[in-house]
Amino acid sequence: MEIIETSIQDLKIIEPKVYNDDRGYFYESFSEDFITKNFPKTNFVQENESFSKYGVLRGLHFQLAPFSQAKLVRVIKGKVLDIALDLRKESKTYGHYEKVILSGENKKQFFIPREFAHGFVVLSDYAIFSYKVDNVYSPNFESGIIYNDKSLNIDWEVSFDKLVISNKDLNLKTFEDFTNSIK
Repeated sequence: MEIIETSIQDLKIIEPKVYNDDRGYFYESFSEDFITKNFPKTNFVQENESFSKYGVLRGLHFQLAPFSQAKLVRVIKGKVLDIALDLRKESKTYGHYEKVILSGENKKQFFIPREFAHGFVVLSDYAIFSYKVDNVYSPNFESGIIYNDKSLNIDWEVSFDKLVISNKDLNLKTFEDFTNSIK
């Protein structure tokens, strides 16, 4: 596996070595040794999977301390635009985000540290999305940033009239409201 640096410290793209032949393909999608060596403070405790249709946007979600979560995300089938937003107040990239295309074809994975908001939108007919987390989910500590926050100006690459968004995600706070709540 190869680690690709992003413009935001600690946020990494992982590109596995894929072995293709006339039978299909094989690749190592997870290695505890690789994670321990490259992300030593991360111990994944749960894996989740979702199925979503074209235009479904999930996010931008995160858990507040002490239940914040690092994530290792990938797409098993289909294609998504994945977004990670830096919420680390002390970071020089606070409020910046990184975008990456994850697909069943490119097999890339995205390592998202704790204190990042995360979201994705499905660009294919459907997508099967998988992610590992290093802390348990706690509904009392879940939070999020609204997908269309004007100060972030994220291009989700799907026209707004085609987006499918849950009522919960439509009522998330703005980045400014989040920032003001942690002062």
